[in-house]
Amino acid sequence: MNEFESSLVFNRSERLLGRDVMSVLADTRVIIFGVGGVGSWTAEALARSGVGHMTIVDADRVSPTNINRQAEADRDTIGKVKVDAMRDLLLSVAPHIDVKAFEMEYNADTADCFDLEEYDFIIDAIDSLSAKALLIRNATAAGNPVFFSSMGAALKLDPTKISVAEFWKVEGCPLAAALRRRFRKSGEFPRRKFRCVYSPELLSNKGVAADNDPARSFNKVAVNGSLCHITAIFGMTLAGLVIENLVNRETMIGLSKTCNVQ
Repeated sequence: MNEFESSLVFNRSERLLGRDVMSVLADTRVIIFGVGGVGSWTAEALARSGVGHMTIVDADRVSPTNINRQAEADRDTIGKVKVDAMRDLLLSVAPHIDVKAFEMEYNADTADCFDLEEYDFIIDAIDSLSAKALLIRNATAAGNPVFFSSMGAALKLDPTKISVAEFWKVEGCPLAAALRRRFRKSGEFPRRKFRCVYSPELLSNKGVAADNDPARSFNKVAVNGSLCHITAIFGMTLAGLVIENLVNRETMIGLSKTCNVQ
């Protein structure tokens, strides 16, 4: 991509958002935990929107079973470390983006590797219940970052049912219910409210996987069917929440400056 082409990459974004918001996006630091069916689309959408600094965290490798729904998965990336494949994709879209990739699982042993206060936004797109609960507690205890989380995106078909709600108001999602039970049982709760992307739709698997199903990689207890148009909308919605937050913040700053001048 030559210099002229690079200057046009965010032309449509700037026309809608304005130069001030684009400048803020370029300085924004986002960390995404999990770059699978949901998180990969969040990362790509943010890169295409102008976010300048992104950290991606995932311990898995690209599998053939990822191709139906994950942005970085194709025949050429099978077997590749997922965060490396995702970084290559992000750099192909926005060559000047600062991308840090960590091939690791987020858990009690690795949580201290991340200073969550360094980021403006934390995105949770983790599958594991225990890791997700830990990240929710730690992210909501961090004072600076805005935190958004994805609830379960599998076993869903209807995109019109996808919505956003505060965690304790999410209805019809087994993952959200399991997290709430876990918090109540442990007595360790999120430190503040946070918004989630979810869908109350719950279908059943119609196909039966074999015992040696490659989709059972990476310590997955169960494998449920999922579709690209659902996981991508979950991920795009998370990206949209980040951009909406920044636009609203800049709008409030602009209003404050106007009031002070008057």
